[in-house]
Amino acid sequence: MLLLGTAAAACAVYGAAPRFTYEDIAAGKFAQRTVAGLRSMADGERYTVLDSGRVVVYSYATGDREGVLASPEDIGVAWERIADYRLSPAEDKVLFRLDSKPLYRRSSYSSYVVYDTGTGAAVPLHASDSVRYAVFSPDGRRVAFVLRNDIHVKDLTDGTVRAVTTDGLANRIINGLPDWVYEEEWGLEDALRWSPDGSKIAFLRFDESGVRDYSLDFYTDGSAPADDATAPLYPRRYTYKYPAAGEANSVVSLHVYDLATGRTERVDTGAETDQYVPFFGWTPAGELFFYRINRLQNHLEIFADDLSGDRKMIYEERSDKYVDNIGPGTVTFLSDGDRFIVKNETRTGFAHLYMYSMREGFLRPITEGQWEVRSVVCTTDDRIWFLSNETSPLRNNLYVVGTDGKGKRRLTRDEGTYSVVPSEGCKYYISYFSNSSTPNTVTLHDSRGKLLRTLEDNAELREYIAGLDYPVKEFFTFPVTHEGRRIDLNCYIVKPSDFDPGKSYPVLFTQYSGPGSQQVLDRWFVDWEDALVQQGYIVVCMDPRGTGGRGEWFKKLTYGQMGLLETEDQIALAEYVAGLPYVDASRIGIYGWSYGGFMSLNCILKGADVFRMAISVAPVTSWRYYDSVYTERVNGLPQDNPDGYDLPSPVYYADGLKGRLLLMHGSADDNVHPQNSYKMAYELVKAGKKFDMMIYPDDNHSMMPAGRFNVRQKMVDYCLENL
Repeated sequence: MLLLGTAAAACAVYGAAPRFTYEDIAAGKFAQRTVAGLRSMADGERYTVLDSGRVVVYSYATGDREGVLASPEDIGVAWERIADYRLSPAEDKVLFRLDSKPLYRRSSYSSYVVYDTGTGAAVPLHASDSVRYAVFSPDGRRVAFVLRNDIHVKDLTDGTVRAVTTDGLANRIINGLPDWVYEEEWGLEDALRWSPDGSKIAFLRFDESGVRDYSLDFYTDGSAPADDATAPLYPRRYTYKYPAAGEANSVVSLHVYDLATGRTERVDTGAETDQYVPFFGWTPAGELFFYRINRLQNHLEIFADDLSGDRKMIYEERSDKYVDNIGPGTVTFLSDGDRFIVKNETRTGFAHLYMYSMREGFLRPITEGQWEVRSVVCTTDDRIWFLSNETSPLRNNLYVVGTDGKGKRRLTRDEGTYSVVPSEGCKYYISYFSNSSTPNTVTLHDSRGKLLRTLEDNAELREYIAGLDYPVKEFFTFPVTHEGRRIDLNCYIVKPSDFDPGKSYPVLFTQYSGPGSQQVLDRWFVDWEDALVQQGYIVVCMDPRGTGGRGEWFKKLTYGQMGLLETEDQIALAEYVAGLPYVDASRIGIYGWSYGGFMSLNCILKGADVFRMAISVAPVTSWRYYDSVYTERVNGLPQDNPDGYDLPSPVYYADGLKGRLLLMHGSADDNVHPQNSYKMAYELVKAGKKFDMMIYPDDNHSMMPAGRFNVRQKMVDYCLENL
């Protein structure tokens, strides 16, 4: 075991300090202050934030507050009703989203109000409180919105509304919004785009009629994602379209509506309908572009179409496994109308940036090395700001480089985890930073990285944790062998602040382990596991083979066999930990949620001699139950790879249970259906095994709206009682 650093001495400093409990965590005592709802204004010199419902304007150059653009009083609502806002392109209007009622992970039903900052008029966008999405046109004179699966455009000058589509129908046709799997796995919130001149709207149409139904029962008043919130004598059944692995997906088509003529034209995306078209938009020159991805997700094509008969493929990428890093940031167009930046990992095995031309194709690499570009933050015609993990897979930093690949320079100084929000035109940026010992720090910088002002340093939180037994991570690596090659897996351990190597401690493994994910990161957060440390437990976390931040080869080791190698790695580390002189080998447990729940089940069933307890929350128990996009990307089709679906499935190993097991699931989990836990429970009962189970009525995959804190307190209690 190779230690990267130690925090044992730092922990010992606070050995006599007061301890905290999960109740303290749930009460928000460790909540990090931040700068939320941030939007750059068009001049790149000012930005807005949402503060208690007020849209407040600040100066980038000084950080000073310049005034309030709009407030809850202006539109006559309580500030708690304001969920979000958008500024019109001319910044003379504000589109407020109110009373958001969650549907799925990124979607909700809302009402909208348009506030005119000049006249002071506040006008509802529509009488309905079930609008799903709304956005200004480029000239700010219109708003496109989606209601009941159809797109509408409201003219803000005369108040007229025209229907762009009329065939929308629940569980059949969706216009301008993603279906469930596009929202969940491609990360889409909407599926319509105004052209730069505001004359056209491009949108996706989803024909879900061939997708099989899935139903969830709701038992309490008003919790179902439906307009009618009565209290039924019988459970309310909610039915939606869910494409399981190997089953039919929606047939997706791309269309362009012309506001002048009122005509809609279908864009040619090819004869194949069993494919994905998740990302599209308009280039700075006004051409439509779209991505086309085959069902196996190993072939990506990006096309540009001038809508006059000239369509050309401007980028193509293939993989013998799958093409990853597909998203809006795969391609970034520059303002000259010809050049664009591509993020690609298959060319060298690490995600890097490359310059392409619409006319000439590939031009040159921009970044290179055995590290990954995490994201492009901002671009001008001659410079690119990006986040990368060049210093360590556990961390990231902000860099700037010329579009010619020269002059790369690091702008951030500290080691940890950064996220960055740039100004329009890349003149400034706001940085959000933390590491394992430092809560969130928000700072304002110019484009060269010069610190202009600290916006939030969480001084009160720092003072609070300084007086507590605050758990601090020690990072280390654990070696495994893959086909004769040594791999050092990234891990961390958290010990009680009064840790005594002469004592014997119980250990809880916490992990997620999913493809491309990372849990072992140098960042600050406090969760329920940290309350266990206060009770004398050690917490361990490892990113096994198949996780992210280590390049394409490492990530794709689990291709076609999700769960097998990851389980081997977690068991191997547990066996090592069991041999440490300060560990009670009879008291080692494991916890995970979602993919992590799948893993915790596999670990206690296949590693019963080392894991004596497991908590599995919202687990996948058979990849045959999970959705097409996520599962097939890494496992292929179940028709082609049945062993890859069944051999890692914990439902086939129920007779291996020896220790204590707690299964937990929300009954309204639209993502990982409760069917997964019910199937696991069925097999455990059939095998004659005792276990514990908690069902949270009407809660989703995140145990919302009701069970978020209860489930974590239950996990703390279960560990204290059984580990």
